[in-house]
Amino acid sequence: MNMSLQPVWNVLLGQAAILNSPFFPVAFSLSVYLIFCLPFILLDILSTRFSCVRSYKLQPGASVSLSSVWTCLSVTLYNHLLYIFPLTLINWYLRPVYLPAEAPPLSHLCAQVLVCLLLFDFQSFTWHLLHHKVPWLYRNFHKVHHAYTSTSALTTEHTGAWETLSLGLFAAATPYLLGVHPLTEMVFFTVNIWLSVEDHCGYDLPFATHRLVPFGLYGGARHHDLHHLKSKVNYAPYFTHWDRLAGTLCTHQD
Repeated sequence: MNMSLQPVWNVLLGQAAILNSPFFPVAFSLSVYLIFCLPFILLDILSTRFSCVRSYKLQPGASVSLSSVWTCLSVTLYNHLLYIFPLTLINWYLRPVYLPAEAPPLSHLCAQVLVCLLLFDFQSFTWHLLHHKVPWLYRNFHKVHHAYTSTSALTTEHTGAWETLSLGLFAAATPYLLGVHPLTEMVFFTVNIWLSVEDHCGYDLPFATHRLVPFGLYGGARHHDLHHLKSKVNYAPYFTHWDRLAGTLCTHQD
């Protein structure tokens, strides 16, 4: 029996004025991002005092400084205010929000979120590979994100304007192209932000997403941490199939 999402959607419809606001997309993405970062920031603090926490770090010798936290936060806020917000205003004006009365079936929502993730993964893999293979693109655009060889949650959005806008466009265009329900779109954005933060968290935790997906189909934090260490491997953000096909998959440090 398919669980109904209508009660959840009815509650959200009661907040239609907020959902229709031009400020909502930026406020939503920024707040969700910072909330997801908080547990890993706490782990970074605890790891300096407790070896049991530090044992889960992918690079135990690395630590997160206050200056790096401030730098990453500053870059994130700067990009959201100066670049993302004006674009959301334009999108809000050109494409008014439509909120249907009925919620999508749970099975449709889950299937479409997965399709969105797979499509975004392909877009990001192609973009990422191109920006590593073309020196000019790497030097002028992607190098900012590789300022840190040891990842931490807040390095997720330590990116230049071009990268921020490019990946933001992929994330926004994917559910639009697939014509998904607004609730599905919100769930996709939330899951996408979580997976991105988890990728950069710097910890290989027992309950991490890659441990829940069988057959090594999902890379996770270890997969992306190796990319920051070696640079020329593991270009896909989430799944491993594109790196397998391209011969760029790396599963261990040595």
